[in-house]
Amino acid sequence: MGEPIRVGIGGLGRSGYGIHAEYLKDDPDFRVVAAADELPERRKDAQERFGCRTYRSYAEMLAAGGFELFVNATPSRFHVEASLAGLEAGYHVLSEKPSATTLAEFDRITAAAEEHGVLFFPFQNSRFYPYFRKIREVIASGVLGEIICIRSNWSGFARRWDWQTLQRECAGNLLNTGPHPVDQAVVLFGDAYPEVFCRMAAYHFDFGGDADNFCALTLYGKGRPTIEVQVSSFLAYPQGEQYNIQGTCGGLSGGPAELRWKYFDPKSAPKHTLWKPWSFDRQYCCETLDWQEESWRFAEASSNANGFVSLSRGVYRNLYGVLRNGAGREITLEQVRRQIFVMEEAHRQNPLPVNE
Repeated sequence: MGEPIRVGIGGLGRSGYGIHAEYLKDDPDFRVVAAADELPERRKDAQERFGCRTYRSYAEMLAAGGFELFVNATPSRFHVEASLAGLEAGYHVLSEKPSATTLAEFDRITAAAEEHGVLFFPFQNSRFYPYFRKIREVIASGVLGEIICIRSNWSGFARRWDWQTLQRECAGNLLNTGPHPVDQAVVLFGDAYPEVFCRMAAYHFDFGGDADNFCALTLYGKGRPTIEVQVSSFLAYPQGEQYNIQGTCGGLSGGPAELRWKYFDPKSAPKHTLWKPWSFDRQYCCETLDWQEESWRFAEASSNANGFVSLSRGVYRNLYGVLRNGAGREITLEQVRRQIFVMEEAHRQNPLPVNE
């Protein structure tokens, strides 16, 4: 066992407290020694629950020091400036999503990490969903053939009236929920920057929000699968499973709790020649394929259908391996850069009016 990584958490809101602090308190390889938040009741809660020093701002915490990893769980519009401050102060930084909203911002962050000899880690925890790892395994096996189209739907029906509806807060469906499916999409797309087509809209009733709450995004490119991602707040009825994948030899459908896929072996499939010039004897093409079907179920689905604990564990175990043992990154900076590229391009194509 190596020395635990001492952690300072900036922001004790839904993510900083409910995701990061709650996970880290039970991992013996990490120790929360400092936390910062403007609200005194949150600071008091952190002192009592984690036994750590507390500060009113992340800037005060960075200046005081005594830790090596800065967890940037500030509100979204502060992510870039807080990450830069942490890196420039000589700390490794783990940033909540979105880690940036433009390529220029992201490149400033990675350049600062390199300049100051520290590491930057985007918190893309959805990469560690058990079902997503299984999807990648099935695709890599080749049984589905060449992947033609992937549809990913992260929608539901929900009205909101908080800061996540405001453009000035770097909010909206694409920047809030979107980093999860877009991260998965760029991984499935492969090592290339995709072409992007997107339509976004904002419908906030009379609540005053102006950020997108409908987003339909398509990634495409030569020799790559077409990937469709929808993040809508207006899906009153479920539209199939979260994932549907089409391949030349079969397909896959499912989501966090369960997957199923079917495929055939093209080597043993019936052989045909093209009918010329018309259909044979006025018939449709018809054949019987020897379909093979498999399924997978998340073992913890009854108590934890989303595998949420494993998401944080995956990120932090890899981070520990990188910092203490020189392990490779499972979430590369280049992959996240492509994610930022996609989201920036989506916003460029859909300039939304700002409510003052």
